[in-house]
Amino acid sequence: MIVITGASGFIGSCLVARLNELGHYRDLIVVDDFYQDRKDKNLDKKFIREWIHRDIFIDWFKKSHKYIDLVFHLGARTDTMEQDWEIFQKLNLDYSQSIWNICAEYNIPLVYASSAATYGDGSQRYSDDHKVVSKLKALNPYGKSKLQFDQWVLKQKDQPPQWAGLKFFNVYGPNEYHKGRMASVVYHGYGQIRKTGKIRLFKSHNPDYKDGEQMRDFIYVKDVVDMCLFFMENEVESGLYNIGTGKARSFNDLAGGIFSALSLPENIEYFDMPESLRGQYQYFTEARMDKLKKAGYKKKIRSLEEGIEDYVTNYLVKGAYY
Repeated sequence: MIVITGASGFIGSCLVARLNELGHYRDLIVVDDFYQDRKDKNLDKKFIREWIHRDIFIDWFKKSHKYIDLVFHLGARTDTMEQDWEIFQKLNLDYSQSIWNICAEYNIPLVYASSAATYGDGSQRYSDDHKVVSKLKALNPYGKSKLQFDQWVLKQKDQPPQWAGLKFFNVYGPNEYHKGRMASVVYHGYGQIRKTGKIRLFKSHNPDYKDGEQMRDFIYVKDVVDMCLFFMENEVESGLYNIGTGKARSFNDLAGGIFSALSLPENIEYFDMPESLRGQYQYFTEARMDKLKKAGYKKKIRSLEEGIEDYVTNYLVKGAYY
């Protein structure tokens, strides 16, 4: 059986949907905080064998390990504005370490969610080479928690038979309705356009970048899911892997993609970035994807325009879920 933690969240629920498409119906164990009914629709109409609440999963896993073939550990506190370190210590570090230890003890493969937030200001150029991990400095507590887990993992002598820490870059796509302020700029931009006819983007406070020309590696969630499944379906060398497109695009490009998908003329308004964000803002991210490609990943990755077109026309306009 396959375990997916964070299964009712954004990426987790899309992974469940894709696994259903591939014929996995009776072998999926989903784990999450199911008291948060704001995420219920993400798993609506999905085929699932068993639902396990996050709070009892570790005990359940220890008792039921012999039935588990693989764990996708995607559950985490992902709020980059949260400052309470105890929350990250509990959910992103202690919890993840417990899952790792059980997988290591009982020889269960593990794929877990890391983050591009571990790269901090990007001074190490977004390389997923293990040699740079000790040099990284995250810009916020969320990134710090993910980085500390990666660093802990690389020191472990006892390991699962196969493991992968996936450094997700800027993911967007269906099933992020519940994320509020942490939803993607595509999601928020679409809502702004529908409401006001324009999209608002941060002004640049870095002289090297014009307004709206701040750049990110935006990756569509369906490509993220395909990359996750690559580690399930292939014997890949264990390690940390970037999950992105390998091509940075500007926020102006992103806005243009939404207007194009809606067949509307561009109307962009720039506004000052809050002071509280300026010290932890990344002006450029771009995943180095040579490691994943060398491991054998060959599937075409959608362009920003292709991903936005699918997301807007097939999901946002219809209020649909994947």
